[in-house]
Amino acid sequence: MTTRIPARFAKCAAENRPALVTFVMAGDPDLATAQAILEALPAAGADVIELGMPFSDPMADGPGIQLAGQRALAGGQTLKKTLAMVAAFRKADDATPIVLMGYYNPIYVFGVEAFIAAAISAGVDGLIVVDLPPEEDTELCIPALAAGLNFIRLTTPTTDDRRLPTVLAHTSGFVYYVSMTGITGAAIKSHAAVGEAVKRIKSHTRLPVAVGFGIKTADDAALIGRDADGVVVGTALCNAVAGSLVDGKAGPGTVKAVADLVSALADGVRRARA
Repeated sequence: MTTRIPARFAKCAAENRPALVTFVMAGDPDLATAQAILEALPAAGADVIELGMPFSDPMADGPGIQLAGQRALAGGQTLKKTLAMVAAFRKADDATPIVLMGYYNPIYVFGVEAFIAAAISAGVDGLIVVDLPPEEDTELCIPALAAGLNFIRLTTPTTDDRRLPTVLAHTSGFVYYVSMTGITGAAIKSHAAVGEAVKRIKSHTRLPVAVGFGIKTADDAALIGRDADGVVVGTALCNAVAGSLVDGKAGPGTVKAVADLVSALADGVRRARA
């Protein structure tokens, strides 16, 4: 199995801090700018990168990420181009873990076996496929694990102790805890409740637990990072791209807008346990 994800979480734990997991949409706002953003993330402070696979009909994504996906699709982004982005990234960075995140339909159309082989060849470390429940593990999860990819599963506030063992059975790399019921981009109502949920999940697994949905600022990252092994930020980064656009296209400050926010978030996770 690939080792970049567990090695990176172990490194962050040794530094007594959570990992900063950053989500950006492949191809947003265009392929060249998205590639530049991807390559800027590690230096800005990202420990793990989630790269969104744009899809026309997302279910869990709020407006910020939906619009990022729409911009990418309008620019001609495809799953093949997304895999090529990872391959290009790997020419200069062989250490930062990359997780592809999205929905099953594009993978199904691509072909499961072909997709897994292409992902491994490109340098992908793991997958998050939000619309494949554990009952469908033979569809993609089991073949991906067998080939050496991590398969990261989502848990939510409604995943109780009876359901957790099923959800965790074939999870690897880390567990992604969705901090709320609802879509990405909403506000976290209780940081204390998130902390208690992380502790409950950790009583069922030795895997790192990363928390996402609703984390927008360095202060959010610092608060969530007190209990979580990882802090996931996506909508805020997609909104940073959107806010930098000039007449709907990448502006001179687009890459910097994302990198500056990641740098601030990285400062937040570093003071989470100070």
